[in-house]
Amino acid sequence: MIIKPRTRGFICTTSHPIGCATQVQQQIEYVQAHPEIKGPSNVLVIGASTGYGLASRIVAAFGSQANTVGVYRPSSGSEKRTASAGWYNSAAFEQAADDAGLKSFSVTGDAFSSETKAKTIEVIRTELGQVDLVIYSVASARRTDPQTGEMVNSVLKPIGKPFTNKTVNFHSGEVSEITIEPATEDEIRDTVTVMGGDDWELWITELRQAGVLADTAKTIAYSYIGSEITQAVYREGSIGRAKDHLEATAIRMNDQLAISGGSAYVCVSKALVTQSSSAIPVVPLYVSALYKVMKEKGLHEGCIEQTYRLFTERLYTNDGTGTPVDEKGRIRIDDWELREDVQAEVTQIWNQVTTENIHALTDLDGYRREFFQLFGFEFDGVDYEADVNPDVQVSHLL
Repeated sequence: MIIKPRTRGFICTTSHPIGCATQVQQQIEYVQAHPEIKGPSNVLVIGASTGYGLASRIVAAFGSQANTVGVYRPSSGSEKRTASAGWYNSAAFEQAADDAGLKSFSVTGDAFSSETKAKTIEVIRTELGQVDLVIYSVASARRTDPQTGEMVNSVLKPIGKPFTNKTVNFHSGEVSEITIEPATEDEIRDTVTVMGGDDWELWITELRQAGVLADTAKTIAYSYIGSEITQAVYREGSIGRAKDHLEATAIRMNDQLAISGGSAYVCVSKALVTQSSSAIPVVPLYVSALYKVMKEKGLHEGCIEQTYRLFTERLYTNDGTGTPVDEKGRIRIDDWELREDVQAEVTQIWNQVTTENIHALTDLDGYRREFFQLFGFEFDGVDYEADVNPDVQVSHLL
């Protein structure tokens, strides 16, 4: 079939297998063009098919020659329907790992479920023995509690009072004002349940109890803080409460793992175009302005650049100084985004931007292109008029 992008709000309902493979290959080539990392040997990535999870798997495999297990939701295609971008990304990754002589395995299922955890543990025990790095990169709108069976939903809302600010329809370029009503106490609690540290801690606990987590293993979960512009709807909102819980979980787990030489960290990354961030009002407009400023200053990074810097300058420095963290024990790779000069210019743009001048003042075109690239579209060198088979197999699906 000839595959074209079809959008519904902040979601693209189709994805292109050749474009997704192109994206994965570009990330691999970036890593291979840089010095090898003296890093992990066997890595588990929970939420491995897109964004920082995918980038982490690529950096570990092609930067450190690590064997990997990736956990992600199943979403295969057929002759009449495309798979998810994450499925195509994973298929391309595993083929490249095969070609490089690296072990890679995919476990598909609900990362929150006990069944997926048990299946993953068995794969690690059988194929790798133990893992020495665990990446937790799960972003979900809902979670079913494995003990009670109750499903709860997360929300992206401010706390205490309504929040009004600018936002943009990144498809049309229309800048408008949006008001978001505050979250209720129940919504805040549910958001913490879904996006806080509970599931991450469950994974680490079960891996340790099963004996498949190395004594000196590191584990990382991704987070975000952001600028003053997004604070009310993000860090000071319902999702911010979940991130606070995630960070408190990291401190507690770090104390526990340190006894045997292990460690747990939250890594605070920069704002990027992701499926999750596209869903948050205000954020696409902020990112468009941020991209404009950071690209002009030569500071722009995508997921793969950020993750390579995380591995080489934070996690595996191998210089005896240990992992640098802030006063709350967090790894910070959002340092370039939050530079004073960067934020000053972003704020100046924010105060001036309208529908009429958005293309001149921001990098909305770059935002939009990256959004479609998440799903395998708008890559140079890909023939999007060609007939392709959407039914792509993942090599080592378990």
